[in-house]
Amino acid sequence: MDSKPLPFEVSSLKGISEKTMQIHHDKLYAGYVAKVDEISVKLKELRLAGKNQGNATFSELRALKDAETFAVNGVYLHEWYFDILGGDGVFEKAPELSKALIEKWESLEVAIKTFSECAMASRGWSVLCWDTKIQKLKHYNGDAHNQGGVWGCVPIITIDCYEHAYFIDFGSDKKAYIEAFWKNLDWSVAEKLFVAAREFKLPK
Repeated sequence: MDSKPLPFEVSSLKGISEKTMQIHHDKLYAGYVAKVDEISVKLKELRLAGKNQGNATFSELRALKDAETFAVNGVYLHEWYFDILGGDGVFEKAPELSKALIEKWESLEVAIKTFSECAMASRGWSVLCWDTKIQKLKHYNGDAHNQGGVWGCVPIITIDCYEHAYFIDFGSDKKAYIEAFWKNLDWSVAEKLFVAAREFKLPK
């Protein structure tokens, strides 16, 4: 698995420092990418050695498969988070998404406030997604990479709520970090994700 470069100039972010983003991307995210490759090698070695018998209580296979979901989600969630940053926070660049948010939450202000409250409640990730099963926008939180996510949902706006995402710049003031996140949001990216997600429909 290859690391993706940041899609924006780190110095362009407002309120989120270059130091935070460099550590976040170059060390934490890169670490998950490396771990995915490491786990893939170990799974292959286990299979070739004929030791990949599973056991629901404990087995090496069970441990590796659990670690795999943590590492892969660690990669994907960070990429969705990075991809949505680097913007100017202008929601007019997302007309279809803005319309859908207003239809569901009555106003964009309420929609953003609701998402921010979900982010405050999360210890790991908060995601505004399109639920392809029910064809609706939903907020889902996860306190770990492989906990809380709902299969069949497409992330539209993803925010990292772990302390490493904000502690250097904001200390324990998580609310200020979330406010900075909205100022750096690239709504045009969110719009593309939303429009594409709506086209995919799972059978009910």
